[in-house]
Amino acid sequence: MRKVVLAFSAIALAVGLSSTAQAKVQVPEQVSSGVTTVELSQRQAVHWVSVEQIEKSLQSKPPMSVGFDIDDTVLFSSPGFYRGQLEYSPNDNSYLKNPEFWEKMNNEWDKFSMPKQVGIDLVQMHLKRGDDIYFITGRTRTKTETVTKYLQEDLHIPADKMNAVIFAGDDPGKNNKISWMRDHNLKIYYGDADADIAAARELNIRGIRILRASNSSYQPLPKAGKFGEEVVINSEY
Repeated sequence: MRKVVLAFSAIALAVGLSSTAQAKVQVPEQVSSGVTTVELSQRQAVHWVSVEQIEKSLQSKPPMSVGFDIDDTVLFSSPGFYRGQLEYSPNDNSYLKNPEFWEKMNNEWDKFSMPKQVGIDLVQMHLKRGDDIYFITGRTRTKTETVTKYLQEDLHIPADKMNAVIFAGDDPGKNNKISWMRDHNLKIYYGDADADIAAARELNIRGIRILRASNSSYQPLPKAGKFGEEVVINSEY
């Protein structure tokens, strides 16, 4: 009996010492407010879709015309825009009104642009369906351009399926891309900017948001899903 009492006493002593040691552990300095699991579950509701889900939603539909924005949608073209700002207006965005910049961007600097994987995946999905694909950009038109060539190569589009890029940036008759979308009877338009989704909504076209990469030169980043539109998951790259 005495041995049992001694054993329990030893256990109690060990527990007591352990509690004392734990009580003396120094709590790290708080560096942020942190987050709880409840707060994590209360993120903004967004209508996420995958390329596969978009394809499935089109299974019963015949071939159609679809459109894509270019910059930050199918191409990560910030290197050229960054170079242009440094060269033509390092302190502001006035380079976007400079014809010399657009001559460089539309004819040379897209060689530094990277195709986004989501752009490749979506274009290939629509080609497989037999859809007609149009690229409608807000860039300023120039006398010559190599954007069409780079897009065809980067997105792996057969030559006979590649339509010339439509430059809607400074054409007063085709403002905000809306007229071009109407002229080509688009059924879907993909874009990263609020204006892309708004233009599609204006024509009752299915506007699908592509995420703009966080390191894009085009800041601030838009609020994807703010209009209740579909947003392609993992489309920032």
